[in-house]
Amino acid sequence: MFAVDHIILLSAVLAILGVLASKLSPRFGVPVLVLFLGVGMLAGEDGIGRIFFDNADAAHAIGTFALILILFDGGLQTSKKSIAQAWKPAALLATIGVIGTAVITGIAAMVILDLPLYKGLLLGAIVGSTDAAAVFSVLRNAGIRIPSKIKSTLELESASNDPMAIFLTIGLITLIQDSTTKPIDLLSLFASQMGVGAIVGLAIGGIAVWLFRRITLMAIGLYPVFVMLFGVLSFGLAANLNGSGFLATFITGVIVGNSRFAYQRNTFVFLDGLAWLGQIAMFVILGLLVTPTELFVNWKEGLLIAFVLIFIARPLVVMPILLLSKFSFKASLLISWVGLRGSVPIILAIFPLIFGMPYAELIFNVVFFIVLISALLQGSTLPYAARKLGLVLDDEVKESSTLEIVKVAKSKRELIEIEVSKLSPALHKTISELALPDNTVVAMIARGEETLIPKGSTKIEMGDQIFIITKLLDKSAVELCFYSEQE
Repeated sequence: MFAVDHIILLSAVLAILGVLASKLSPRFGVPVLVLFLGVGMLAGEDGIGRIFFDNADAAHAIGTFALILILFDGGLQTSKKSIAQAWKPAALLATIGVIGTAVITGIAAMVILDLPLYKGLLLGAIVGSTDAAAVFSVLRNAGIRIPSKIKSTLELESASNDPMAIFLTIGLITLIQDSTTKPIDLLSLFASQMGVGAIVGLAIGGIAVWLFRRITLMAIGLYPVFVMLFGVLSFGLAANLNGSGFLATFITGVIVGNSRFAYQRNTFVFLDGLAWLGQIAMFVILGLLVTPTELFVNWKEGLLIAFVLIFIARPLVVMPILLLSKFSFKASLLISWVGLRGSVPIILAIFPLIFGMPYAELIFNVVFFIVLISALLQGSTLPYAARKLGLVLDDEVKESSTLEIVKVAKSKRELIEIEVSKLSPALHKTISELALPDNTVVAMIARGEETLIPKGSTKIEMGDQIFIITKLLDKSAVELCFYSEQE
């Protein structure tokens, strides 16, 4: 048997266990990342699997590719409405918020672990950003609906603050490794990372959308692959031009996700599945990398630093930013609480190991411990915190969905399904009273057990499922007829 055969078998078994573990998340209120990490730790050298894995370079490579998939998928699911609602506070949280959190946590780490200043700040920078995969996962599985502005801010912040944490980590490693580097030199690195990343993301996203609307591929299955490759291309190009590949990938995903093209729904469903596979692979590998017996050697120090991060650093930095951005006190409190740490801090904690830096093992183990505490404490208490703060919305609003039909897609049209809520501006109107775009047809209305063939005089009632055929570019205009600003 070849060595690769054994690796394939183990990979399949661990991935299947990871998928099955995700079923336990809603039942026990434990974030899926903890369960995936637990699968890796159980399979590791101290667990029942006895798999020895200590290749930091391989873990970094797998983690980086998985993050590309996760951030690209996060961009695809970030709507223009979310950006319009939350870009200002999210931008402040993704920059000033990360820096402030990193400095306060870093100083605490320096004192608690008796580290030199730069190494303490390095640990603070590593845990400075919230994790997109963790936040997306918790918000999806929480079983509650929170106000859209809060949800948009949390998702946009977590998806966009990784580049700042990565920049701070690389910058501090440079300062530690090269004594000739000055703090002011980091400004040019920052400008390069953010500027190049943003430009590449916008350019690749624009080119991708232009191509998607003009090229017809020979097989439907090629569309998801084609779309995904532009996310990977965006990362690779930006990284090779000394920019932030993660920022570029996210921006490309946002542009693609807010465009219209054939087979879009099936493409996005496939890429969402691919992002989940990336999460499973990444967390399981990171779980294998850690040695549990070493992880808890510094548990007291890790617990203290986690306490500072969760209860002091993040609220102290985040609350003023949000209050000045006209968020209510309760909303600010909830956002400051949902500051989950996840895969990004663990991957960044691998950097000191790769460079063979002093204290690298200590930093990695403490960071891993902090991530576990953050995920378990903050992730599992989100529904409780939202309810106690009175920020859970009673009514459930379902977004429109596109039903992919080959012949409709080929004619650059799509079939949309919309469920009418009590907040809908279309409620009690007739179809002829709706300002639907030209060449848009209401094909069918499902009302309870009835199927209605709509006429201009047909009145719309709450709970109606309306099936509409429209042009690809007219979906947003159709949605405006059925959704209010509150939705």
